[in-house]
Parts: sequence; C-alpha cells; structure tokens
Amino acid sequence: MKQLIGLSGALLLLSGAAQAQIDNGDFETWSGGTPQGWTTIDSGIRLSQSTAYATTGNSSAQVEVLTGTQSNTDFRQSIPVTAGVPIEVSVDLYHTEGNVKARLYVGAYQGYSNPALTGQWQTLSHSYTPSSTGNIEVGLRFYDESGFDGNETVYVDNFRPRNDSTPVPGCEDTEATLSLTTDGYGSETSWNLADAQGTELYSGNGYGNNEQVTETFCLADGDYRFTINDSYGDGLLGSAGYSIEIGGQVVVQGSQFTYSQSSSFTVGAGGGDNGGGDNGGATNLEAYYLSAEGMTGYSLKNELHNIIKGHSSQGYSALWQFYQANELDNYYENDGSILDIYSEKPTSGDSVHFSAGQDQCGSYSREGDCYNREHSFPKSWFGGKVEPMNSDVHHIFATDGYVNAKRSNYPYGEVVSASYTSGNGSKLGTDASGRTLFEPIDEFKGDLARAYFYMATRYQDKVAGWESNSSNSDLVLDGSADRVFEPWLLALLKQWHLDDPVSQKERDRNQAAFEHQGNRNPFVDHPEFVEMIW
Repeated sequence: MKQLIGLSGALLLLSGAAQAQIDNGDFETWSGGTPQGWTTIDSGIRLSQSTAYATTGNSSAQVEVLTGTQSNTDFRQSIPVTAGVPIEVSVDLYHTEGNVKARLYVGAYQGYSNPALTGQWQTLSHSYTPSSTGNIEVGLRFYDESGFDGNETVYVDNFRPRNDSTPVPGCEDTEATLSLTTDGYGSETSWNLADAQGTELYSGNGYGNNEQVTETFCLADGDYRFTINDSYGDGLLGSAGYSIEIGGQVVVQGSQFTYSQSSSFTVGAGGGDNGGGDNGGATNLEAYYLSAEGMTGYSLKNELHNIIKGHSSQGYSALWQFYQANELDNYYENDGSILDIYSEKPTSGDSVHFSAGQDQCGSYSREGDCYNREHSFPKSWFGGKVEPMNSDVHHIFATDGYVNAKRSNYPYGEVVSASYTSGNGSKLGTDASGRTLFEPIDEFKGDLARAYFYMATRYQDKVAGWESNSSNSDLVLDGSADRVFEPWLLALLKQWHLDDPVSQKERDRNQAAFEHQGNRNPFVDHPEFVEMIW
C-alpha cells in the first residue's frame, strides 16, 4: 500500500541569531501522559514517555502509529519565525520494524526518514528560510510502507538546531558529509539525498547568498542518489560548488549544471558495484546518461532516445523466460509466484496465484486460469506484431489472460462508471468524458506511466506515425514526436508518476530488462526527467 499514513509533528530551530524555539524538543517534560508543548496530537497515534531509548536527556517520545488514516495522525506545535532568517531543523528517529517512514513538516512537507534503518537512531533534517514573520507549524508525518500491520512504534527525540560540526548522534553505520557553498543567489539552490528505493532521506533549501553549509548523514550500506537543483537554471556560479565525503574520500562533487544534477554513490560492499559487473549490469548510471547532462525539454528527450534506442530485441517468445526469472512476487506475499499487475493485492492475500512457467496461457474462460504477456502500450497502436516494439519488455507485463482480454486495447485512465472489475480492483468502464478506459490499481499506476514515457522516448522516431493506426491510438496520441500524448492523457500520466513513486520492484525490473535487452528506462533511473521534459 502506497497511500501515506500521517503523523505530522515536528521540530524546528533557527540557526544564527534567530528567535524560534522548540518547546520540550527533548521530550523530558510530561503531564498526564502528554508531552509539554505539543499542541496537536490526534487520536490515530498514541504518545508515551520512554526511557528505553534517548539521544539527549533521559527520555524520548514513544509514538505508536495505530491507523492508516492520514488525517487522524497529526503531531505538531507552532513556533515563531522571522522573515529571511534561515532555520535549520533536525530530529532523531528510531524505527523498530521498518514498515512506516517519517516525513518532516516545517511549514510544508519536507524529507523522509529511511524506514530500512531499524534498531538504530537516524537524523532527519531540513533547512528552511521563512518568507514572512509570524508562526508556522512544525512536526512529523508517518507514512505506511508495505507490511504495515496497523500498529508500529517509532521513537522520536531531540528536536534541535543542528550543530553540523558534530557527528550524527548514535550513528552505527557510515557517516557522510555534504559541503555546499552557495553562489550569490542562494535561494535558488535546493538538494535531496535518496536511497535505492527513491525514498528521500535528507534535503535542504532556503539558503542565503554565498553561504557555506555542512550536513552530516548516517547511511547504511547501499546505493544512494544525490540531486542538486537550481530554480533559475544556471547551476552554481563562480567558486560555488558541492561535495560529499566519506572517510576523507570525495564520492560526489560538482558545480556547473543547469536546472538539476544527480550523482550516484555506494556505501559499503552490499549496495552495488558502482562501476560495472556481469552482463553489463553497471550501477554507474551517471556514465550511462552522461551525454544528456545539462539538457532539459525535448533536447533531453532526444538525447535519451539516442542513449536507449539501440537495444537488442530478444523476440516475443523470450518474454516467458524473462517472466520466469524476473516477474516474480518477491515484494508483497514473497511467494515467488508470477507478479500479475491485474490480480496482485498489495495489502492482502492474493485470490490468484500463477506458477512461473506452468500457468502460461493457453486458453482461458475466467480470471485465474492463466497469465500472458500484456502490452501496456497495445500492439495495435504501433501496427501489430512489429519489432522491436512487440517484444520490448519495458512495456510488456505479466497479467491474467482473462483480465488482459477485458482491457483489450483501451487506453488507461480514471474510470467513474465500471462495467467490469477484476479481483484486485482493476476496472473497465467510462470516465467523466464518456471515454471507454481501463484503470489499474493505484499500486501500479506509476509503473505504467513510466512505461509510457519510455515508449514515447525510445520510439520517438516512429511514434508520430502511430496516431491513425486505431481509434484508441488516435484518442491518446497527438501525432507528434515530442509531446506524443494528447493533453488529457499526458496530465494523467504525470499525476500517476507523482502519486506512485518508483519502487524497488521497478528498479529491480529495470536492471533485469537492461540485462535482457541492453537498454534502460530512464524514467525509473531518473524520475525527475519527466518534469524536465514534459
């Protein structure tokens, strides 16, 4: 389940001469089971004082998340801020199970904690510059991850101004240090650090001009991506720049870019080889996309086309072997059955289970009979069994044969009146405009949107001629090689892409597809490319 449960509570503090204070940010003072100073504590969470875990003083707040209803789990207080005075916010978090993640709230929602770091403290921080003098709310919000069972405990302590010269409290993994010098337009600069699942762990913005910033991260072994942005589009000017060091070694650095620059690095031995490997399975994505660096708009799309266009078609029958090895449920029930996007139930037991290699279609008369190969971008749209589109695994998914037939070649969309609903809630019907559409469940909408952005990019030299191939291709394609999609569908795909971020399942499938046919989906590796192009 990717809907977020909320617990919005927070910390916030001014650096320098600012006046803001957090009341009872160390959770040492309690009255009647309630921490002093925290004015909003909704019924969907339960707070209690804990002396078992603490990073400062003798106690912390033990937060039990009890509900999946986001609006019922707020945890906040209001603090005064001064216009133009930067605030550095920092809080310590201790995850126990890893099935929820915390999101910092400082006048707006900011970065996420890393739920995979269980049994240890981690620090969540954010830099913020108020635009006006007054009060803002600060807090945390908790979001559910796959496996959340309706009750999970997270310990919270030490809302504070961050002293960047000191180590991350209680860090039992690897410390990494970001050094950033802004240029004369510091407010244009922002950054974030995300893990391999695309979860934002740390972020920063709202800087002053020519400011020197130091941030310390606590990182478990694995792969990470650092992204820096400039809202004006001229990068960091003059002597400004940034770097990340681990153990005295620079793993990321830069200064000259336009709107955005991303760099990948690996901590420890378990996170990837960062430079090569068998079957061309390199995790050094910066080298793969190097020729597109600094580009935006349709120039970026054109260069991505040049990067991914030369894939080696393996043929339609080879998809069965790909599914047997790579289209397996190792993410929800973890039973190794075929992961069928039209029957998978992410939050409960599946009604349908397909054994890899044994339950291939064949004939079918009802849902659950067999699985087949679903062209998410229907083959009738590109002219039939035409290679390499007909066997391009980046847009062909394992699905229930009966439901696949119901979907036919109808476009994806938002159904308001359903004529058919599959066992997991996928629907065939009409939208508000009367168009016949097929709507997958929320869990896979982002996956399918990014498959469509891949098709628009990989085949931009062909796609302009596909509009007239069928009435449904005419409904979704605009006859161009750049925008590709009609405005209604483009807006929908972009929304699905935002609402359902890249998952580990997608990243694993993208790597497997790269090893299978020799090209990648850029919008899985770099989700920010969608907004940069469209």
